[in-house]
Amino acid sequence: MKILVVQNKMGIGDMVIYLPFIDAISKKFNTPVSILAKQSSKAEQFLIDNKNIEKIIILEQGNKLKEAKHRGFSGFINLANELGEHNFDKIFIFNSSLRFYLVAKFAGIKNIYQYPLFEKKNQHIVNAAKKFIKQKLNLDIDSDPKIFINDKSVQDIKSKFKNNNDQKNIILGIGGSGPTKRVPATTFIKLMSLISNVYKCRFFLATGKNKEEQKILKEILNSEFKDKCISLDELNISETLPIIKNCDASVCNDSSFSHLSSGLGIKTIVLMADSPLIYGNYSSRMYPIIPDGENTVTHNTLGKDKINPDKIFGQLKKILN
Repeated sequence: MKILVVQNKMGIGDMVIYLPFIDAISKKFNTPVSILAKQSSKAEQFLIDNKNIEKIIILEQGNKLKEAKHRGFSGFINLANELGEHNFDKIFIFNSSLRFYLVAKFAGIKNIYQYPLFEKKNQHIVNAAKKFIKQKLNLDIDSDPKIFINDKSVQDIKSKFKNNNDQKNIILGIGGSGPTKRVPATTFIKLMSLISNVYKCRFFLATGKNKEEQKILKEILNSEFKDKCISLDELNISETLPIIKNCDASVCNDSSFSHLSSGLGIKTIVLMADSPLIYGNYSSRMYPIIPDGENTVTHNTLGKDKINPDKIFGQLKKILN
C-alpha cells in the first residue's frame, strides 16, 4: 500500500505540529508514508531519521515562486502527473482546498481523505487535525511531536563539545521569522546573567542569517557572556539537531528552534510575543512565557519588549532542578 500525506503549510513549525498525525497514519496502515510539503518546511533536513516517512515530495507553489512548476493551471497538471507516477492508493489532505482534491482525482488516487472543503477560515491548526484523524481513522492523537535522530550523531556532538554533568547546556533561540517575534538582545543578556549567577553553563545561540537577527547575535556576542556562547548560525538544520538534543533546556522565541527543540524532547520555554498561543503550548514539553500585562497572546499583541527575564528564569529553574 502506498500512502501520500499532504501538508502544504509553509513553516518548519507547521511541519513539526503535524508529525503526530503523519506518524499515526503510518502506524495505522503499517507502512511508511510519503509526504507532499513545501521547500520552506525544511522537512528534508529534520525528518531523515523518521522511519514512518518513506519519501518527501517538494510542493513548488506559492506567491513568491512565480516560476514554480506546481503553480497555476499548468502546475496543477504537472502535480497531478507527478503524483500519478507514484501510484498512491490513499491520500490524506490536511487542508480544505478543492485544488488538492482535484489533483488527487486527476492523479488516479482512489481513496481520498480530506478536511471538509471550504472551511479554512478560523481553522484551529491542532484541533482540526485531531478531529480529522478521529473521524477518518478513529484514532485519538496527542499533539506531542517527536523528531527522530540517530544516536551516533548525538554521541559525536557530546564528545565534540565535551559535555559533562557539571555544566548546563542551554539553547537560546534568539532568531525569529518576523521582527515582532524577536525578543531584544537585552532580555536574553539579562537572562544569561540570572542563569550564570546560579549555574555553570554554556549557551548555544540559534539564529538565522537575517540582518536583524544577526544584530541580536552580535549584541549578545559583544556582551560579558561571549566566552560562554557558541553560535549556530553557520549550521544548517540537520547539523543543529544533535546539538539541541544534547542540551538540558531551551529558551526560544516563537521560531523554528522552539518547535525543533521540543520535538527532540528538550523542555522548551517559548517566548510568545506576537502570535497565537497554540504555537507555544501544543506540546507537553513547551512552557510559554507571555508579555507582562497580557492574559494571552495572538497576532498584533506586539509584546516583545514586555517579555520578563525574571519570569523566564523562574520557569527555567523548575526545568533544570
